[in-house]
Amino acid sequence: MKEAARLKTIKINPRTNRLEIDIMEQKGSFAVVVCNGKARLTVLPSHGETKIITHQGIVKRVKFDEGEDF
Repeated sequence: MKEAARLKTIKINPRTNRLEIDIMEQKGSFAVVVCNGKARLTVLPSHGETKIITHQGIVKRVKFDEGEDF
């Protein structure tokens, strides 16, 4: 079974170079990452770490390390 992508592309209006996010549609905590004219949104895990890895000022990957209280 294929897992759904965690990073969802957010469209940037090419005329205004602005992005719009309806925060009422989002559930829980989330992060928006913008790099090289592209924007992506990801929901943050309730327990864990989310690391944004960069190289020479460019976002290369987003890593998730999740856990659960015992």
